[in-house]
Amino acid sequence: MTFSARQGIATARRVVVKVGSSSISGENAEKIGPIVDALAEAHGRGTEVVLVSSGAIATGMPFLQLDERPSDLATQQAAAAVGQNVLIYRYQAALREYGIVAGQVLLTAGDLENPTHRSNARRAMERLLGLRILPIVNENDTVATHEIRFGDNDRLAALVAQLVGADALVLLSDIECLYTRPPGEPGATPIKRVAYGDDLHGFEFGSVVVNSVGTGGAATKVSAARLAAASGIGVLVTSADLVGQALTGADIGTWFQPNPEPAAPAATGPVRTARR
Repeated sequence: MTFSARQGIATARRVVVKVGSSSISGENAEKIGPIVDALAEAHGRGTEVVLVSSGAIATGMPFLQLDERPSDLATQQAAAAVGQNVLIYRYQAALREYGIVAGQVLLTAGDLENPTHRSNARRAMERLLGLRILPIVNENDTVATHEIRFGDNDRLAALVAQLVGADALVLLSDIECLYTRPPGEPGATPIKRVAYGDDLHGFEFGSVVVNSVGTGGAATKVSAARLAAASGIGVLVTSADLVGQALTGADIGTWFQPNPEPAAPAATGPVRTARR
């Protein structure tokens, strides 16, 4: 199903929600509760929800007595190994009162490029959703070396939305919507809607930001949103604090209108011919 407006999120059959490290780690760890409340409400309406959650490294840092994101790969992997366990525990603890069970799914970009791995991942996700389990997806940071150094989970979320044939993708950020230039600069105005095919080259979204807990930024969200929209998936970019409103189709955030005539069903994704 293709929704041309954000209001369709409220009745979507399947939605992917992505949350970043800064929204759920450190002093913001308590925000996991409100995010889960919103996901559980959508789940209760019958929507199949997939959560793509960053935060493994950031969550693991305090347990390794680290004050900032480590720069060496081995320590990043160690922090991710510890943090992923704690992160899933926190999500499951919040989901317990709703009687919802979480299912952990760890992926790499290579998994989604390899036809066999991609097929296996899709089958597992479909089965989890069919069993009314809430899949929580993250980059497999202990082995995805390139992604740890330079990547973000916005693109992963777009690829997962394609993988499962989602109706909509919600990318949660630190600000309510995207702006024509960094919001602190003079002349920055909010962007409410991006029609499919709109030229955005005149806007200044900035480069990928690497902070004390993770990576990301407006530019990565725009790139991921356009990737998903090209497959016929509507995308909403908004604040993590507004996730409840986002999932009820409120008039908030920046809406990327999906391609009305995608070349292939969103669930199909890239097709590669296996060697015989």
